[in-house]
Amino acid sequence: MTTDAPEPDIIPAPGVVPDALFADPRLAVCYDTFDGDRDDLDHYEAILGELDARTVVDVGCGTGALAVRLAAAGLTVTGVDPALASLDVARTKPAADQVRWIHGTAEDLPTLGADAAVMTGNVAQVFVTDDAWSATLRGIRGALREGGTFVVESRRPERRAWEEWQQEAEEQIWEVSGVGRVVGRPVRFEVDLPLVTFADEFTFADGTTVTSTSTLRFRSELELRTSLGAAGFRVEEIRQAPDRIGREFVVIARAV
Repeated sequence: MTTDAPEPDIIPAPGVVPDALFADPRLAVCYDTFDGDRDDLDHYEAILGELDARTVVDVGCGTGALAVRLAAAGLTVTGVDPALASLDVARTKPAADQVRWIHGTAEDLPTLGADAAVMTGNVAQVFVTDDAWSATLRGIRGALREGGTFVVESRRPERRAWEEWQQEAEEQIWEVSGVGRVVGRPVRFEVDLPLVTFADEFTFADGTTVTSTSTLRFRSELELRTSLGAAGFRVEEIRQAPDRIGREFVVIARAV
């Protein structure tokens, strides 16, 4: 792996409007504190090790927690995200200069011939229409080499996670380094399956308030298998997420 930093690659993302939690600069700098300890990243790093992947695309990389970790371990990493504010946070982290950051979506990815692509967290569920999800999968397929692997997680709809979320009515308080006290509280929750929409209001020490609204789509195992197959993947295995047993699909699919 070269020691030279990859050239930055900024691609406009017209029409893509990420949640304020990722796109608003005031919230983006707080996201890592809100998100807490990312034990799930151990799992993804281990899977990439099993695959002997040396070049990896982190799709929906956000503030770069996984991308910089992989780069520090010696992998060649491309991180892509439509939220510029999150990428700005990512670029401040150790090993960030060894990552190629792309401001855009999976559809904007160039032909990389990558060994693997990963999509962690809720990223797979933000694509609420079949067209958007299919276009994303095609973009990822185009960035992988023949025989490359896509590792993606998505919540199991039968687990009905939204029923637990709906009970979370208490406000949360964080102390964010360089920002100060931030108070978050839920202000909206709607279930219209397969879509779940929720909004949280965040208030800063100076009284400024920012609201972030998210909509997630819950896909069944059959839907995931069918959509991946249509995009040029063969599902080889579906695992449990070790930190969320019974809650997640962790799909390992091969580009064919």
